[in-house]
Amino acid sequence: MAKITLDKLAHSYARHPKTRADYQLKEMTHEWADGAAYALLGPSGCGKSTLLNIISGLLIPSQGRILFGDSDVTRQPTAARNIAQVFQFPVVYDTMSVYDNLAFPLRNRGVKAADVDRRVKAVAEMIGMTDRLNTRAQGLTADAKQKISLGRGMVREDVSAILFDEPLTVIDPHMKWELRTQLKTLHREFRHTMIYVTHDQTEALTFAD
Repeated sequence: MAKITLDKLAHSYARHPKTRADYQLKEMTHEWADGAAYALLGPSGCGKSTLLNIISGLLIPSQGRILFGDSDVTRQPTAARNIAQVFQFPVVYDTMSVYDNLAFPLRNRGVKAADVDRRVKAVAEMIGMTDRLNTRAQGLTADAKQKISLGRGMVREDVSAILFDEPLTVIDPHMKWELRTQLKTLHREFRHTMIYVTHDQTEALTFAD
């Protein structure tokens, strides 16, 4: 887990920004406490995803710093930040089974097979995919694939933070409430720092502390 600090952070997609209007993300200084759950709420195009991508390392900000704890990670690559990120649309390995998709982040870090199996089965139950663990991801609905993406984001216990970029967009409405509840359960159990981007007030109010 990690406290996340934004220090005079701003970002522009223009090569040579000259005025405040040139910045997609206006200058801000903010701190997210270690182990808390937050929501970034706002309309499309207001800079929510830009901020999330800066925190994750997919973008380097035009100015300012990002700190995880006391460490300046502004120019560190995503892999070095020890975070998990779930995007708006499914990101899965179609040729792998559901089990192998969920296990991938753990195996990639050399986690013991018994611990991989324990975490994969626990997360599969959480996202309602236990009966599909041996099914290939290819051919599953977008709804099911996004549940795999959510599960893969939650499967590691050692992450500094989990970032969610409108993760329930393609999820069936009946599943949204259940998955939000499961995310809160995960947060209470492991106290990961969580940041959840949404334009839905209900999602923001039910997710954030």
